[in-house]
Amino acid sequence: MDNINQEQTKWEKLTIANDFVFGKVMQNKRLCKKLLEIILKVKIRKIEYPELQKAVDIAVDAKSVRLDVYVEDENNTVYDIEIQAVNLKDMPKRTRFYHGMIDLNLINKGAHYSELRKCYVIFICMFDPFKTGRHIYTFEHRCKEDPSITLGDESTTIFLNAKGKMDDVDDELKGFLSYVASGMPESDFALELDENVQEIKSNEKWRREYMTLFMRDQETLRQGIEKGLAQGRAEGREEERVSMIMTVLKNIKNIEQAASILSLPVDLVEKVARDNQLSF
Repeated sequence: MDNINQEQTKWEKLTIANDFVFGKVMQNKRLCKKLLEIILKVKIRKIEYPELQKAVDIAVDAKSVRLDVYVEDENNTVYDIEIQAVNLKDMPKRTRFYHGMIDLNLINKGAHYSELRKCYVIFICMFDPFKTGRHIYTFEHRCKEDPSITLGDESTTIFLNAKGKMDDVDDELKGFLSYVASGMPESDFALELDENVQEIKSNEKWRREYMTLFMRDQETLRQGIEKGLAQGRAEGREEERVSMIMTVLKNIKNIEQAASILSLPVDLVEKVARDNQLSF
């Protein structure tokens, strides 16, 4: 009963920065389409959801990925939008993997490469991935010798920094990112999003779904932690322990609870969080 009560409290405190809540909000086509238009500064006529929280699994023995929000527009452009609360310092390689998995999933065996579709992978981060204060970082493949030459592979990666400081984006995008960071809506669009968040949190079916997923993930996480810590101790690898701490913090977002799960001193977990610019 205590675990259920604790989870109820956690559910009530969730914001749009939680991937479960964000995924549910983005099931609203109008809000999802508007968010893409605000980020990309383009007009989109309509979007479709091939699958909700799409799983991409190319082979039985290969690493798979579950995408938070996967949508397509009327021009067959693909958009993957992810919420990233914790900086695990693998973001560039992670986006490379996501692009590759999406491409492999989209193209049929024997098909021509020209059939690959335009694709955006967008990460909304609760931290600054490149530590310059920008709100937005957009990456395309360009010629090193002549940056005016683009590769033209139609793949774009965007990192949004909810804690940006620069005056580098318009008020609409700033308002959205400020809402992600604080949970306090100040723009018209953020108010619309927040109303949807409150509706989601009042939905008993979704609360039970979240609790079930959370408890299942906790058990999987605990098993992985025990295995990882044992291996790290056996091999004397400090990075293994740090990785496990970061994994727990990503899911728990509470230093004291993370320390309890890991059976580690609170000050050690707090140091790892501080070294990796995490704040809860």
